[in-house]
Amino acid sequence: MSPDENKKDQVDENVPDDAVEETPQAEGSEPVDQSERADEEAARAAEAAEEAAEAAEETPAAEAAAAEATEQAEKAEEAAEVAAAEPKPKRARKAREAEQAADQAEDAAEEAKDTAKRSRAARRGRDEDPTPVPVGLKVSAQAKYVRTSARKARLVCDHIRGKDVEEARAILAFTTRDAAKAWTKLLESAVANAEHNHELVGEDLRILSVHADEGPTLKRYRPRAMGRATRIRKRTSHLSITLTPKES
Repeated sequence: MSPDENKKDQVDENVPDDAVEETPQAEGSEPVDQSERADEEAARAAEAAEEAAEAAEETPAAEAAAAEATEQAEKAEEAAEVAAAEPKPKRARKAREAEQAADQAEDAAEEAKDTAKRSRAARRGRDEDPTPVPVGLKVSAQAKYVRTSARKARLVCDHIRGKDVEEARAILAFTTRDAAKAWTKLLESAVANAEHNHELVGEDLRILSVHADEGPTLKRYRPRAMGRATRIRKRTSHLSITLTPKES
């Protein structure tokens, strides 16, 4: 070993462990103190959750987005606490998790504020220029070739038939069946049709009827013993929903 290499090894051994993390980094790279970075992201997520909560207090329709923002803020705070307890090489991963949770919390807060803004505009327009609601008005939406069986879809739609839009949203949000996702999208589509085409307010609507009809069945096969084949039936369904104002 040459004298220069021996001298280099001696210098590296004398360098403290903290010097690696405290070394200034170039502009645009990750912050040096990952624990402080995680705390900042947790504070940003908490601020977004507060904004979403304020929007939810004003408009009940923003409660789902506010709940998501609160959940992401809790995840960011938990990641910050873990980052403070983790060794230095592992803090960067927890800081990135806190940053992702903070971004999602801000997105949810923006969605809650947009929902509250639309609700305020709808109420303002209704108060300034109330338009009479036609008697017996019906607004419908359909979703065809949904990849679920009609029987499974009916098990979900039976719970929301005759309910208000807000109550139906809450029921679908806490329904564990996969068909609830398709019904949620269809309900929001029907509400959008009512607001855009007839200038109605989504909170003032109720579900008049919901139907799940059987669609075409996709036929597939799987191999079985002794060279046989068994048919697999992938069923589809056609979903439809009809809304009407509460007064009618």
